[in-house]
Amino acid sequence: MTPSRDISRLLEIMAALRTPVTGCPWDLEQNFATIAPYTIEEAYEVVDAITRDDLDDLREELGDLLLQVVFHARMAEERNAFAFGDVVEAITRKMIRRHPHVFADKNGNLAPSHVKEVWDRIKAEEKAERAARRPPEEAAHKSLLAGVKAGQPALARAMELQRKASTVGFDWNDPRAVLKKIREEADEIEAALDGADADELAEETGDLLFAVVNLARHVGADPETALRGTNAKFERRFAYIERALEARGRSLQDASLEEMDALWNEAKSGEPR
Repeated sequence: MTPSRDISRLLEIMAALRTPVTGCPWDLEQNFATIAPYTIEEAYEVVDAITRDDLDDLREELGDLLLQVVFHARMAEERNAFAFGDVVEAITRKMIRRHPHVFADKNGNLAPSHVKEVWDRIKAEEKAERAARRPPEEAAHKSLLAGVKAGQPALARAMELQRKASTVGFDWNDPRAVLKKIREEADEIEAALDGADADELAEETGDLLFAVVNLARHVGADPETALRGTNAKFERRFAYIERALEARGRSLQDASLEEMDALWNEAKSGEPR
């Protein structure tokens, strides 16, 4: 098996990895649910490469993301559901349909401001068609939250669920009320700690995160962007601890928590306000 620029080679490699007995044991034991977290992770890696403007890395990360598509398509093919070619056909059909000003009517050029209107209208038509294909019992109840995509990152989905609910008045009017809710959720976690029930603690932690996202929405902060900033800040301050210890001939393993905490505060005080 040799590398190739042809997508068929990648499909062959995945088929070989998923072949019983001769394939890769790890790849063979995977399913849609176990691979899904990797799919999300690879999408984030693509975004990270774009943010860093690293085009070499972007090439690699796009390949990793493409592998996820091929992996899912292969598993679906094994269940006689669909194959990679069906995925390609579906997206090409969708793109042609959503761009009638490009592919259907060469003389009907649209202004950029109207392109989105056409895109949204056709998306709505496609959504209605998908709904019509669902079983009657599934389509009976039309929730206000039905349009919030389930596959997006949890922080973004929490934000959108809350935003949708707020359109009918199911919302707090004051960020301080949200802050009070956060304190309540923290108290519930503290109470759950006494029981040491892992499932209950996970549920209560989720409630706290949901409340924090709500606070971010009320103060006009994007939770994903805010958390990315905090991650960067944590990395910066932790690197300060590492450098300070190294200058003293010490390692992280040798340092006490109190010593590392003191260096953390040094890093924090040295940052611009």
